[in-house]
Amino acid sequence: EVQLVESGGGLVQAGGSLRLSCAASGFTFDDYNIGWFRQAPGKEREGLACSSKTDGAIWYADSIEGRFTISRGNVGNTVYLQMNSLNPEDTAVYYCHGVRNNLHYWGQGTQVTVSS
Repeated sequence: EVQLVESGGGLVQAGGSLRLSCAASGFTFDDYNIGWFRQAPGKEREGLACSSKTDGAIWYADSIEGRFTISRGNVGNTVYLQMNSLNPEDTAVYYCHGVRNNLHYWGQGTQVTVSS
């Protein structure tokens, strides 16, 4: 069955960097639109970055202020979110997402905690 598994989260000092990974089984990300989302306690889920397979467009939320980069792995079974200049406001559970033909798949999330 289709499964997405995020990894790479953890505790990081303010100003530091993390690279989140999302590994897919059951399908190849090459054929999917992909994205990263996050949700902090008490807040709604927020879209951060999306990569469209249809037209190649990449979208980033204004809130990340140019600090994050979404990318696809070389073999098509992994997507990444490179996060730089992290601050405590980035603390949240981060989720990867894939969609194709109106079928949506979500990972279980990985916790990112940024300390002051």
